[in-house]
Amino acid sequence: MYLIMDSLDKFRQSGKIARQVKKYARPLVKEGAKALDIAEAVEAKIVSLGGKPAFPVDVSVNDMAAHYVPIVEDALTLKKGDLVKIDLGVHVDGCVTDTAFSVSIGKNAENEKLIKASDEALKIATSMAKPGVRLKEIGAAVEKKIMSYGFEPIRNLNGHGVGEWTIHSAPSIPSFDNGNTQKLKEGQIIAIEPFATTGSGYVKSGKGSGIYSLHSRGNVRQFREVLEWVKSEYKTLPFAKRHVANKFGKLKAGLALKLFVAKGIIKEYSTLPEDTKGCKVSQSEHTVIIADKPEILT
Repeated sequence: MYLIMDSLDKFRQSGKIARQVKKYARPLVKEGAKALDIAEAVEAKIVSLGGKPAFPVDVSVNDMAAHYVPIVEDALTLKKGDLVKIDLGVHVDGCVTDTAFSVSIGKNAENEKLIKASDEALKIATSMAKPGVRLKEIGAAVEKKIMSYGFEPIRNLNGHGVGEWTIHSAPSIPSFDNGNTQKLKEGQIIAIEPFATTGSGYVKSGKGSGIYSLHSRGNVRQFREVLEWVKSEYKTLPFAKRHVANKFGKLKAGLALKLFVAKGIIKEYSTLPEDTKGCKVSQSEHTVIIADKPEILT
């Protein structure tokens, strides 16, 4: 995404809210906390600060790399030794920023080393987010740093462009040298998000995540009010089954979303566990404006 100058203030405002929310969220991620309570508190904080969630808050634990979004009455409770990734997005009038951080539940040397690996990889990558830098160069730097800690980068999860009402767009930012010689350009807005893992370095598609987004135009006779609300509230951005259930009730939400998926109007995303069951994964992420002096928004 290229920066639209009249939207610059809104992207910066979105990033400021994301920074404040991260600071608020960290103490919530602790032993005995429920993933559902964390997600709902973080989403509420975003709204209280003048933004809206750009996607449902992810609370992904241990070998679950991404897309774990708590459902209604979700029982997942954090325990000592867990490595937790909080991935959150904010939009202000559609101007999206995306950020993530990882927390070890209790002192754990391996967890803390993984977090340091992805944090330092992110720091290097954001410093390189300048016009003319090739995508493969960023990927190579991320891979080198993570592997220097004895871990693998996750090679099939990439950073991405963000924009107005868009959370995933070109360019795709690799976490290894993928040979892509495309150069970054002044004014692009990108989210860089290295993952470090004790596993294979690849994720697979898991179960349905309960994250949905509009996929194609269409209409329905049944549950029309649900579809119209989704279109109005989220437009092109992802939403959670939980959000619809909170508005219309669990039964109605489930039936409506099932119908919309069957008709191809919406799509559901999969959870993304690491391919190696029982491994650990950390994630670090910032949204950055490409410039000679990169501007980290989050």
